This record gives sequence, structure tokens and C-alpha cells, in this order.
Amino acid sequence: MVSIGRFATLGRVSVRMLRHYDAMGLLRPARVDQHSGYRFYELAQLRQLNRLLALKDLGFTLEQVRDILDAKVEAAELRGMLRLRKAQLAEQIAADQDRLTRVEARLRMIEREGVMSTREVSITSVDPIRISTVSGAAASAAHEDVGLVVQGLFGELGGALEAAGARPAGPPIAEYRPTENGGLAITVGFPVETEVDSLSTTELPRLPEAASLRYHGVMAGITEGYQALATWIEDQGYRTDGTAREVYLVSYPEPEENWITELQMPVSRS
Repeated sequence: MVSIGRFATLGRVSVRMLRHYDAMGLLRPARVDQHSGYRFYELAQLRQLNRLLALKDLGFTLEQVRDILDAKVEAAELRGMLRLRKAQLAEQIAADQDRLTRVEARLRMIEREGVMSTREVSITSVDPIRISTVSGAAASAAHEDVGLVVQGLFGELGGALEAAGARPAGPPIAEYRPTENGGLAITVGFPVETEVDSLSTTELPRLPEAASLRYHGVMAGITEGYQALATWIEDQGYRTDGTAREVYLVSYPEPEENWITELQMPVSRS
């Protein structure tokens, strides 16, 4: 049996918090000296403290923690609950990080209004290319809508290619076409040397003239590249129907901040 101070040190918590947990009935000391009031704990109680802190750190309220501990949840069930909660928190952190990246990109665009660089935009012709594809649709052009659809489509595409033993013959491509309801029709694909039975084969047509820009960085900030491209198109007297292609010149498994995406928008003279 150890003193409350020693137990706090071993459990990496404060004495004040142990007293609070005692008052709430979450973790009672094994013995309280009747004369001095000193609290003493058994080392075996570290197991309960670890469970309490894990649940608390995963976002459960102390009242919820007490209910879970009072129910004497088995270790296997508790591990399952913690894994699920961990996955939920990881998903939330990823969403928050994605949102932060978009905010930073918007701030850069606001700060650079009127001076946004378009010097890297060029006019090029794009040859037709046959790709094995899967298709889907996004409810809007917002990154949070488009990103989820594109990730799912590339996951489906990669699984089909792997199952067929097919190897991509070039970088992945995504094409976006505006729809009448304000959404986007999305096609993603890989150039392949031989057709894959489980996938559609599509020939992306030749683009006689396309405004092209290479965007460096994470996809959450790609709006900055599209706005630079759109600004250049308007300044140069071109027009576009909103169709766009993305050619992922550098992508997974590289870290996303190192990705290089070529943006292509077909254009014609106004």
C-alpha cells in the first residue's frame, strides 16, 4: 500500500485529481487513516486509474466514466470501446486538420487578392488517352464533398486493378464536369496497357487548347490553384465550360504536402 502522493506519482496524476475522483466515487482509496485522514492506495488500483484516465482522455465525461466502471465492463469489451472512440477522435482530428488547411488556403487567397500569381499558367494541347475508370458524383464542388467521393473512387479503382493484376501505365487522372444541379460528375482512372474486365474503359478526348497549371501541396488547398487558373483564363480573353482534369504527377505514397497535381481546363476564345 502506498501514500496518495506516491500513487499520484506512479499514475502521473495530481493529488488534487485523486481527491476529486474519490469525492465522485470513481476511485476510492484502499484505506483512510481514521486519525490523520491520510489516503492510501494499493498498487493494483493503478489498473482502475488507467481505465478511468483512458476513458476521460477519449472524451467521456466523468459521469459516463463512472457508469462504465460501475458496470464492470470486461477488458475485451472496454478495449473495443476505446478502439472505437479512438477511431472517432482520429477521424475528427483529420477533419479538423483538413478544415484548418482550407482556412489557411482561403487566407492566402484573401491576402493575395489582386496579386495572385498566374505566371506559371500555360496553354497546351492534351493528347487523347485511354484509361480504366470508375465514376461517381459529388453533391457540390466543395472540397469536403468532392474529396470523399474521389477517395472512394480511387479506392475502388485500386482494388479492381490489384485484383486483376493490372499495372498502371501512367499517373492517375480525375475529370470533373459540372452538372445542372450544381454538383460534379467525376471520373477517375489510370492509363493501363491492357483493359480490365471489371472496369470501364474510357478515352478522354484530345484537348486542342487547355490552360494548365501545376499545383504543389495538399488537396485541401487546391482551390488556390483553380482560382489562379480561372483568373488567368479571364485575363487572357479565354472562356471555359468549367470542365477540369487533374493529373496526379506526384501522389500516394508520397506525403500529401509533396504532391504535384497538374490542373487542366479546356479553353476557347470568347
